Amino acid sequence: MDTRSKPSARLAFNPHVAALPAYNAGMSLGKARALSGKHDIARLGSNENPYGCSPKVLEALASPAFEPWRYADPACAELRDVLAAHVGVDAAEIVCGNGSEEMIAAISRAFLPPDSSVLTVVPSFGLHEIEPLALGAKVTKIPMTAGLDFDLAALESELKKAPQIFFISSPWNPVGPALNAAALDRLIKATSPTTLFVFDEAYFELMDPGMPNGIQVLRAAGIAHVVLRSFSKAYGLAGLRVGYAVCSDTEIARVIAAAKTPFNVNAAAQLGAIAAIGDQAWMKQAVADIRAERDRTRAELAKIGITPAASQTNFLFFDCGTDASEVAKGLLADGIIVKAWREKGYESFLRANTGRPAENDRLVASLKRVLKR
Repeated sequence: MDTRSKPSARLAFNPHVAALPAYNAGMSLGKARALSGKHDIARLGSNENPYGCSPKVLEALASPAFEPWRYADPACAELRDVLAAHVGVDAAEIVCGNGSEEMIAAISRAFLPPDSSVLTVVPSFGLHEIEPLALGAKVTKIPMTAGLDFDLAALESELKKAPQIFFISSPWNPVGPALNAAALDRLIKATSPTTLFVFDEAYFELMDPGMPNGIQVLRAAGIAHVVLRSFSKAYGLAGLRVGYAVCSDTEIARVIAAAKTPFNVNAAAQLGAIAAIGDQAWMKQAVADIRAERDRTRAELAKIGITPAASQTNFLFFDCGTDASEVAKGLLADGIIVKAWREKGYESFLRANTGRPAENDRLVASLKRVLKR
């Protein structure tokens, strides 16, 4: 037997990175087929758009404008101009990223000196915790209430301690509810002038009509902030990886841009995002179909005794009453990918995104079988 130590044993790792928890990513199609032995897989684990993307995106990627042998514009100038007109800000206040996830990493690098403090919620979008931890920051996480909602009082109390960054998503991944105008106002008023308020609106387009627009509300409030948005959900561009950060001023945008890699958004992603923004009718129809199916599925789950959290997203989050990892294995045997939650204290919770009607029916039937309802 070879008793030599691994070459890595002689290296000095960054202790903050070496200790990071693994990101809870959705299972790939190939792995699901291999484990389940089934070819027809309902992919309900990664909050993707089941209706695909606008045909205009595919047309753009098949056009002569897409030149994969050329470097993409590192400044994303055309895309930022389109986004600026779409959301009503100056293009110099926008930074584009390889998904909004890259913006979370860049924000953390830009605004977290050694021994910083960060506030977020739990259950959380994993990178709101992982990226600060990689820099040695201390992360405080406020649990959701027994009613599966934001604990506003606890968040207000922690905000008084003036963390360097406050990461919060609305609508809330992985739980589902969104902050109404009064709740958002409470958190804004509790935020210190030295805290960067990072408002993750990856599911913005899926919210109910009349809910607050984070960009407009935070700009009116006048606090230092970044609003994150994504093309992965409502626009169906998860595979292209493109998101953006809307900053409260150009200096914040400049520092975030300095913390990212130069050619971070590839040419296909830039073309696809521009085409997607130009087809609002397709996006709005997809969102309407997703909402209708989400609500129908929620009602069907209620019939078998499952009560998901209120959701203004394309997914449902619920307590299985038992180990969710085992439930997920049972669903996979039926060819259904979901995501069992792994954060401590929430191991019985499962998140399933809304698919097409037949996929949602399969989910309900399989849960009924696995949970013996």
